[in-house]
Amino acid sequence: MSGGTGSLPERAVVTGMGMVADVSDLALIALFAALGAAVAGLGGALALRLLRRRSVAVSLTVVVAVTVAAMLAGTLSVCWAMLINAHDLAVVTTVVAMAAVVSLATSLLLGRWVVARSRALAKAARSFGDGGDFAAPGGSATAELTELAKELATTSGKLRASREREQALETSRRELVSWISHDLRTPLAGLRAMAEALEDGVAEDPARYHRQIRTEVDRLNVMVGDLFELSRIHAGSLALTPVRLSLYDLVGDALAGADPLAREHGVRLVGERVEAVPVEVDGREMSRVLSNLLVNAIRRTPADGTVAVAAEPGPEPRTVVVSVTDGCGGIPEADLPRVFDTGWRGTEARTPPGGAGLGLAIVRGIVEAHAGRADVRNVPGGCRFEVTLPAAPG
Repeated sequence: MSGGTGSLPERAVVTGMGMVADVSDLALIALFAALGAAVAGLGGALALRLLRRRSVAVSLTVVVAVTVAAMLAGTLSVCWAMLINAHDLAVVTTVVAMAAVVSLATSLLLGRWVVARSRALAKAARSFGDGGDFAAPGGSATAELTELAKELATTSGKLRASREREQALETSRRELVSWISHDLRTPLAGLRAMAEALEDGVAEDPARYHRQIRTEVDRLNVMVGDLFELSRIHAGSLALTPVRLSLYDLVGDALAGADPLAREHGVRLVGERVEAVPVEVDGREMSRVLSNLLVNAIRRTPADGTVAVAAEPGPEPRTVVVSVTDGCGGIPEADLPRVFDTGWRGTEARTPPGGAGLGLAIVRGIVEAHAGRADVRNVPGGCRFEVTLPAAPG
């Protein structure tokens, strides 16, 4: 074949050599650029380590400076390897320097903005740490700072609720100490007076005094037992031994045990809708729950009134509900949230036989230890206490 500057095989050889040269040049350029950038990167990593306790604005500036330095080092290394003339080298250096100035200025502005937002957020967080409520500072912020503000607001709400619970608990404890002191002082004064009368031989009926002393001692023993039980509940040391039982048997035993007190007060005990629903509970502790509820209902129901007990599957899946309905006339709505508080006894006089106000607090503690809950609500003519428990598996 004629024409052209050479034969086809010759042109192919020249083209192949050019491609090999291009690939070799690119590899060399990449090597020099990587070496220059690596040196800048190592210097930047060392600077970040030394300045890790400084402001985020300083860290942002260092990161931008490292980026620009890596680009400049790589560019200058390539220019030096390719033997670029001084004029072109100055042009490239000037362009990189201008980019560095703009980048550093931008990083400084961004750093100052982030620092200002962080300081405003820290100042707002300090408020709920001192007992106030957290209020997120106004203005825009980064997604991370916005998320942090939301978490702080949530934490502030939890702390506020915790403080309110702590204040309520402290108030309840103070009331309990006051009421217990009163309830202990009255029988102790009576016991002392009767003991002195017996000792001086002025008691007209010593046998009656002995019976009265025994009654007061029994009542004090019950009070001390309630305090011990409540202390175990609050300390989390209430040891339960759950066994599979039928609510029918538990309710039947509780009704039989409360029947003498109901007869004494002229109150009718009625077991309605008591089904043989199986539960896994500590029989002794749950019997105490039912006994406390029945005694509380009987004492607050007038003569010729009725106390009704029911036990049936609950409205929620795999739950059972035991309810005790009395004829007390109802509880003021403002007092309903406090019914199960330690020491609460409503507006009645703090005198016997009202008790120390521990029975319902013990009920709630035992029920919650069984992963259940205790509730109260008003019904026509009285109120209904409901104990919800998990049903036995199977």
